[in-house]
Amino acid sequence: MRIAVDAMGGDYAPYEIVKGTVEALKDIPEDVSLVLVGDQGAIREELAKYNVSESPRLSIVHTTQVIEMCEAPAQAVRTKRDSSICRGMQLVKDGEADAFLSAGSTGAMVAAAIFIVRRCPGVRRPAIGTVLPTAGKPILVLDAGANTDCSEEELEQFAVMGNIYSQAILGQEKPVVGLLSIGGEELKGNEVTKRTLQRLRQNKLLNFCGNIEGHDVFEGKTDVCVCDGFVGNVLLKSVESSAKAIAHWMKREFKANPLRIFGALCLKGALKNLKKRMDPEVYGGAPLLGVNGTVIITHGASSHKAIYHAIHVSINAVKTRISEKITQNLAQLAEQKAAESKEETNV
Repeated sequence: MRIAVDAMGGDYAPYEIVKGTVEALKDIPEDVSLVLVGDQGAIREELAKYNVSESPRLSIVHTTQVIEMCEAPAQAVRTKRDSSICRGMQLVKDGEADAFLSAGSTGAMVAAAIFIVRRCPGVRRPAIGTVLPTAGKPILVLDAGANTDCSEEELEQFAVMGNIYSQAILGQEKPVVGLLSIGGEELKGNEVTKRTLQRLRQNKLLNFCGNIEGHDVFEGKTDVCVCDGFVGNVLLKSVESSAKAIAHWMKREFKANPLRIFGALCLKGALKNLKKRMDPEVYGGAPLLGVNGTVIITHGASSHKAIYHAIHVSINAVKTRISEKITQNLAQLAEQKAAESKEETNV
């Protein structure tokens, strides 16, 4: 298995990307090799800091261009074919890599995946799935930013893809799927949400629980949260910022006086575990579901820790053959819809 890593994508490239890759190389199975995609000179300079050089398990694919965060995604993908993002996607398409991950421009990653790797048969739009911690088990939220406006057909596909990922990667035998809305009642939400609710209720492939609200997301009773990319991205960014604010408040309060400092020392182990549970980087990258290959998108501000975990997420996604399962399930969904349409016609 070969995992390609975009060495030039993200706020802290290439040093944090290379560091995370070097750390992952120590822990991943022996039959997995890593490919750093980007400027060869810059990558080798970073590898030298860790006394690591190229080997059969760690290679470099040299590129001459980088897609910046501020560039128009589709145009950048068309004009910068030798960018680290485009070359990484090409490796997946050509079968020279089993997965590609990047902390670079999300828009460019989505555009490159659609233009180069292509969508799975039957997929209208790919979706970004992000895992969030809850009071119980983790929850998968999708779409987390790939599509700001969605139809009910697309949201139903997101539910099916999220259901598969939750089973294969998160280990939920029969995931509970919820539709994010402004209320639990069927009449709540905009017109698209209402129509999506009816479609999901009729979907025999899903264990659908109905509408869920924002506070339901973190109660741990739902495994998959379906929403459009606009809502999902706002939710994701709000959660990340809330986690940072809570950590800041706790740190400030525990340092307020000697007694609290002593109490913090007594709670050091618990606080460390809490910090780990709230750390989004521990959950690795977000898969772009619905494309013909494993594509993992990580936060632009990803540190070496996030890259390390994203590589492990990539390996698991490849092993479980997510893309093939999505294609199979969407084919079943199409058959289901055809059968329903035929019944309505006969009536």
